[in-house]
Amino acid sequence: MRPAQPATAGAASNSLAGVPVRLPIFPLGTVLVPGLVLPLHIFEQRYRVLIEALTSLPEDAPKQFGVVAIRSGREVGVDGVSAMYDVGCTADLREVTPYSDGQFDIVSVGESRFRLVGIDAEAGTPYTTGLVEFLPEPDGDDDVTRLAEAVTRQFADYRGRLGVQVNELPDEPRVISYLIAAAVVLPLHERQALLEEESTAGRLRAELALLRRERALIKAFRSLPAVDLAQPPDPPN
Repeated sequence: MRPAQPATAGAASNSLAGVPVRLPIFPLGTVLVPGLVLPLHIFEQRYRVLIEALTSLPEDAPKQFGVVAIRSGREVGVDGVSAMYDVGCTADLREVTPYSDGQFDIVSVGESRFRLVGIDAEAGTPYTTGLVEFLPEPDGDDDVTRLAEAVTRQFADYRGRLGVQVNELPDEPRVISYLIAAAVVLPLHERQALLEEESTAGRLRAELALLRRERALIKAFRSLPAVDLAQPPDPPN
């Protein structure tokens, strides 16, 4: 592996050129996607150090850390995380509210996908410092505009069936693909799979299939009387 370079304003271009860059890593029990707002309460000492380090950077310097979903383990504690997924998303620090006891409330926004290719064991930081390669965002081979329109229609019907108000979505297919990935109620591993899709077209196709499945489930459960929903399934034998 080539030596890692520190994360700077040009980190993404260096990484896309095949040179891993260093990035503070924050494992979480959730999947961050580009464009999603992520508020966090920072109470563990190692992450207090991270926020202090970011806020001490020059005003015009990027203040980012990487969010990676936990595959197994838990968020809290030094030995809490047993395994992480390989693909994560940078979080751009936007707001910091400090408290007298050293804790923080922060607001960050998902920016760019990356692949975690290693851990910098010699970083000397109490938090994990990863070696990452930023991922490109190709449209893919299909007509992403047509796919985005189909996903938007399916999503509007999905939200309508749930009785949730549907706000107008933007026109940009890649942005739509990430908004849907964040908004649909999914288990962590399926949301992670959407983040890992190699192209916008691939993500939109996967979302079409998921939305059709979820709409069918909503319809099926709403057609059953409550007594049937509460009835345990018949034993297999």
